[in-house]
Amino acid sequence: MTGRLFIIAGCSGVGKGTLLKLFLEKNPDIKLSISATTRKPREGEVNGKNYFFISKEEFIADVNNNEFLEWAEFSGNYYGTKKSFVEKTLNKGIDLILEIEVKGAKQVKEKMPDAIGIFIMPPSVETLETRLRGRHTEDEETIKKRLLEAKREIKAGQHFDYKVINDDLDEALNNLQKIFDTERNNLC
Repeated sequence: MTGRLFIIAGCSGVGKGTLLKLFLEKNPDIKLSISATTRKPREGEVNGKNYFFISKEEFIADVNNNEFLEWAEFSGNYYGTKKSFVEKTLNKGIDLILEIEVKGAKQVKEKMPDAIGIFIMPPSVETLETRLRGRHTEDEETIKKRLLEAKREIKAGQHFDYKVINDDLDEALNNLQKIFDTERNNLC
């Protein structure tokens, strides 16, 4: 039996990372996909574990050879999900999660329509703004840009198969677990 592909997306500050970390701790048989990137490794990052670190030339060649399910450029670096990695993992019967942004999720769904899309929603835009400001990592202009983008992404979230509101972390975790359990049982 092949594994299932789950796409998890949501706007910046919604708590995807925290939610996924807790979810994967409870579900060690589900794997998080590893993206390719052209950025330099940060301290402690390991090639093949955190990212596949490749050169810009190699990345562009892979784009031209249609080797990515999705890819994008952020701050002068490229990020993408290799088709071969996803296919090998799924063919081993392992369920795989892609934690990507909304545009990337759309690219993946076009190429793999059976992928299950899950959008992590903030309880409100106001709550999201409070979370972003609470990080104390970005200036006012960046926060405003992120909020504008978040409003666009929330609208795009209607095209996902499921939505999980991350207001209460335990409740969001339970709802995410129910989605995975339902989808995994649908295969049996």
